[in-house]
Amino acid sequence: MHIEIDNKSGFCFGVQRAIDKVEELIDDGEHVNCLGDIVHNQEEISRLTKKGMDTIHADKLNTTQNATVLVRSHGEPPSTFNKLNQNNNKTIDATCPVVSKLQDRIKQSFHNIKEKQGQLVIFGKKQHPEVIGLNGHTQNQSIIVTTYDDLKNIDFNKPIEIYSQTTMPVDDFQKIVSEIESRAKNDVIIHDTICRQVAGRVPHLKEFVKKFDKVIFVSGKKSSNGKSLYGVCKSQNSNTFFISSPDEIKPEWIEKTDTIGICGATSTPRWLMEEVKQQIEKNKDK
Repeated sequence: MHIEIDNKSGFCFGVQRAIDKVEELIDDGEHVNCLGDIVHNQEEISRLTKKGMDTIHADKLNTTQNATVLVRSHGEPPSTFNKLNQNNNKTIDATCPVVSKLQDRIKQSFHNIKEKQGQLVIFGKKQHPEVIGLNGHTQNQSIIVTTYDDLKNIDFNKPIEIYSQTTMPVDDFQKIVSEIESRAKNDVIIHDTICRQVAGRVPHLKEFVKKFDKVIFVSGKKSSNGKSLYGVCKSQNSNTFFISSPDEIKPEWIEKTDTIGICGATSTPRWLMEEVKQQIEKNKDK
């Protein structure tokens, strides 16, 4: 049996940067509190928790004081940083540089579009932490669009400026933009702000999964990117199976199989895919 791990799967730059920062702080003797899940992968969170990281959530912002708090790669609205500073916390900003730059652009665009009595639209998922952070840079006055149904919230008689959450599918963004342009009766300014390191995995995975009899896709169940990329893999190879940990592998998936590919999301650690490979090798020898 030939088993191959996709060499382009695994953490994107922003996630790896945040995790490296946590480990660096812990190694220096700091007790680190990460605001929200550092990555949408419970296996990686458990690994870091064992090393000494705690995870806190927004409901703890008011009571977290004199602590070291890391802002994860998704970023946060300005109000979060203000609250952390008011409570005398040491704030470590691990916002992905791509997201940080987007926050600055959106803040400036919001100021400009308001002067024209226009609207700033963000294509993304309303409850995604990145979108919450981006919207915070517009005083929570952006129009968040995820589906065509959300377009009813746009006044097409006014100027429109559009941005995208960095991890949304390129095709979906282009469809939404086309629909907005077709309805608009005023100026439309479009900013394609999808991260190409993430988006570039789609065409790569389409080709990768075609090479194997079976494919094991490894991702946290809460990962938006994981769900999206799994769908891409499944569309190209129907024998693609979604797991979050090695013990979820079913023996029948690998019986009478010559080739198996292993791949994952931008939130999937490389070490976890290696453990999946080891588990498959153990099972095939039984």
